[in-house]
This record gives sequence, structure tokens and C-alpha cells, in this order.
Amino acid sequence: MGKYLLRRLAINVILVVIASSLAYMLAATTMNPRAAYQGRQPPVPEAVIDKTLDAYNLNDKTPVLQRYATWATGVVTGDFGKTWNGASVNDELGRRMFVSLRLLILGTLLGFAIGVALGAYSAVKQYKFGDRLIGVGSFVLMAIPVFVLATLLAIATYNLNRGLGFTLIEYTGEYNPKLSGFDQFLNRLNHLILPTISLSIGGSGAAFYSRIQRNMMLDVLGQDFVRTAMAKGLRRRTALMKHALRTALIPSATYFAFSVGTVFTGAIFTEKIYNWHGMGAWLVDSINANDVNSVAAVTAFTAVCILFASLLSDLLVAALDPRVRVS
Repeated sequence: MGKYLLRRLAINVILVVIASSLAYMLAATTMNPRAAYQGRQPPVPEAVIDKTLDAYNLNDKTPVLQRYATWATGVVTGDFGKTWNGASVNDELGRRMFVSLRLLILGTLLGFAIGVALGAYSAVKQYKFGDRLIGVGSFVLMAIPVFVLATLLAIATYNLNRGLGFTLIEYTGEYNPKLSGFDQFLNRLNHLILPTISLSIGGSGAAFYSRIQRNMMLDVLGQDFVRTAMAKGLRRRTALMKHALRTALIPSATYFAFSVGTVFTGAIFTEKIYNWHGMGAWLVDSINANDVNSVAAVTAFTAVCILFASLLSDLLVAALDPRVRVS
């Protein structure tokens, strides 16, 4: 088991390096940081622009492989370089990553838990009202893009607050800086409600998990080992939870690793709509600003999140399926 996880971890580290390197090369060859300095009044001399871009390792006149080597050397020592205007990418990364992690962790885990529970219930109640209701609701939510769902939730919350005459649920920003202590903690939780709902229930969240779990659960319910467990005297609920659900969870646990990437994609729109200053919003701003180093940093962060989720998925599968517990 330990050697298996170490091999998986080593493979994941290599994949992070490859993904980050390819992202940097793509950004460095397609973006034009020079455009941020050209066209200003009074005009900035070409020599000044070149000197500034050289200082930030963004000069398009420098061969891309040379720029990549400089960037990679810095990353190895923990330095992601400078933004297009000379700010530290590390400082921006450190500030924004925890903003996004709150959304990614809560959105992914809640989506997984809710989707699995609804899918298992739907399978047990096959063709009954609850099954049909969950099915219709899941397909409707999967058909609605995350940015549309987030916008609808924000509009509905705004109208609700206006109708009540006070702010019941916050629909913009991360927190109220005027508050402190426990009041600010509660305020942060309030601000988390709508973004978390947007990421966890639609798209590849709970709605998608419920469909996967229902189908897998239906396959397992007809298996001999489930009938044998009940024939030996196990209560139906115990047999379903201990044997059927555990086996049916394996495909959902495998998909868990890949859902982080799609959740992050949804977080890009969600952060913009709810005015959260996280990694997703930073990625959009960096692309608009032709900020190569920032785009590479966001990609590295996303790759680490996805591959960490992959490692967690391996642990879940190993816990659920003894056949993968190799030494």
C-alpha cells in the first residue's frame, strides 16, 4: 500500500511539472506583455520597455526556451517571478489561493456527498416519485451552466433581501472588512453560501454524481453478494450500506479526482459573479493583461489541486476495494 501510494505521488509530481511547463510555454508564445507598455502617452522608449520586460522575464525578444529556463529555475527555488507590472506573483498567489481553496474544497466535497446520497436513495427507490424527482432535477441542473446558475442565485437572493428589508444572505464579496472576531467569521460563512451552492449542486457536482451513483447502485443491487448478505440474516439497510453502497462508490471515488478541474472551471465564473478575488478571477485578469507568469502560476496551482485530488481518490478506492491494496 505504501509503495503504491509513493509511486502514485511520484507520477503526480511529474504530471504537475509537465502541465505547468506546457502552460508556461503556451502562454509565453501566445501572449504579448509588451502591449501593456505600448501606445502610452507620452510614448515609452523601446529601450525602457525592453529593460522592464527583461527584469520581469517577459521580453518576447528573448528566446522562449531561455525565458522558460529562467522561470523554471525560479520555481524550483519557490519563486514564480513577477507580474506584468512588477508585483510579486508569490504574494498574489499566497493571498488568492486560500480564497479559492475554500470554494474548491467545500464545493467538491459537498457535491460528492450530496450526489452520492441522492444517487443511492434514487436507486433504492427506483421508478418511485423520489427517484423521478431526483432524476428530473439532476438533468435540469446539469443543463444549466454554472455561470447562469450563479447569476440566477444572485438575482434571487437580491430580491429576497430587498423583500425582507434586511440582508439575510450575502451575494457579493468575500466578507465585510468592518467586522472582526466571531462576527466576521459568521459573515465569511454567510458569503460562502451562494458560491458553494453554485459549485456543488450543478454541472459536474451533486447532479452529476447522483446519476453516476444511481446507475452503479442499480448494477450492484442485483448482484449475488448483496442477496447472499440478506439471506444470511443481515437487515436490508445494513446490507445496502455495508456491501452495496461501498462497492457502488468505487466509480464515484474514481471520478472525484477529475471533478476538481471542472469545479475550478466553474469557480472562474463564480468568483467573477460574486466578486471573489481568488485564483479563477486572477486567471481571467492575467489573460486580459498578457501576464505570462501569473497564468503559469494559476495553472500550477490547478494542477496541484487536481493531482492532490487524484491521490485522495486513490486512497478512497484503496479503502473501498481491497483488490488495489498492493504493496
